[in-house]
Amino acid sequence: MLSVEQARQQLIESVAVVCEAESIALSNALGRVSASDVVSSIFVPPTDNSAMDGFAVKASDVKDAPLTISQRIPAGSQPQALQAGTAARIFTGGILPEGADAVVIQENCDYSAQSDMVKINSVVRAGENIRPKGQDISQGSVVVEKNKRLNAIDLGLIASVGNAIVSVRRTLKAAIFSTGDELVEPGEVLMDGQIYNSNRTSLVALCQQLGYQVIDCGIIDDTFEATKTALQQAADRADIVISSGGVSVGEEDHVKPAVQEIGSLDLWKVQMKPGKPVAYGKIGDVPFLGLPGNPVSSYIVFVLLAVPLLARLQGEQYKAPTSYRVLSGFDKPKVSRQEYIRVRIANNDDGVTVARRFNNQSSGVMMSLTWADGLVRQRVDEQIVAGETIDYLPIKQGLL
Repeated sequence: MLSVEQARQQLIESVAVVCEAESIALSNALGRVSASDVVSSIFVPPTDNSAMDGFAVKASDVKDAPLTISQRIPAGSQPQALQAGTAARIFTGGILPEGADAVVIQENCDYSAQSDMVKINSVVRAGENIRPKGQDISQGSVVVEKNKRLNAIDLGLIASVGNAIVSVRRTLKAAIFSTGDELVEPGEVLMDGQIYNSNRTSLVALCQQLGYQVIDCGIIDDTFEATKTALQQAADRADIVISSGGVSVGEEDHVKPAVQEIGSLDLWKVQMKPGKPVAYGKIGDVPFLGLPGNPVSSYIVFVLLAVPLLARLQGEQYKAPTSYRVLSGFDKPKVSRQEYIRVRIANNDDGVTVARRFNNQSSGVMMSLTWADGLVRQRVDEQIVAGETIDYLPIKQGLL
């Protein structure tokens, strides 16, 4: 069996970036993936300026005697050179005048708004309370790297260097569909032997949450011809096709032979629980990923394997989930394949923060996912002992 890491690497290496670059307004770039480095053409701040409200002086001019206030420098104004032996009233963000090398905060001064004199009551050192030119950003430096999903802070940085247009990747298109005559959409009447289609709803929402454009293909009729036609139409419209269920070898599972007829398909056994069976192939040049039908297995495979594959196609730099070491609140014997255990961080009876597991770890118990705030990764041959540390991967807004 493939390890999770091997499967992830094979998926990433099997495809190239498919989303070409386009230029859009910065105001529309939230959640998009940068297609190139954003390089600053200016210094930020563009000049030395005051970090405080106070008085700009030359440190060596400050003696016991008061100094004449020779000018007033609010933010946004252009100062004159500082006259020798004087001080300039300056406000936060004001440009440091030529000849000044320090700013004294107003709390350390005796002055009045009506007076043209100021008495400085502290030792003044050159450089104090000054934000030097380029302290934040140097001209020619990269403020946002390529292949990054842009957030609010990124947009603020790009705006701070004056860019109104940004180069981004077009949005990835993911086609999602389900198979199975037993599936019924929410809102319809449930008959004997039927279940509501939760996987499709979850997968569509996960893709949308990741910023992708979803082509929702719905539930496909459980026949070979209908499945083959739906797969080809989905591949013609999308950058990747994702299904849940229907990739086993049963007579009513038509996805596997349909993909094999119009493309290629591998059935992988991944060393993970839940989610051991994974189908991966291509319909023409379009990747196809078949997720398990059980809702927990479908989710685990999506967040661990589909997310890096989608990121690669989109052109986004993928970062593996960050794990933390936490105390276990349960015992569990060694396992022969890596397990992902649904847990919640909580205090035990002694007030110690530990990871508690959901009682029923079946891959069909979807309630365990909404209860959990993370997954414990139990590695092969690892024994979990209550009170000892274990790997914890937090679930954030439905994703790792």
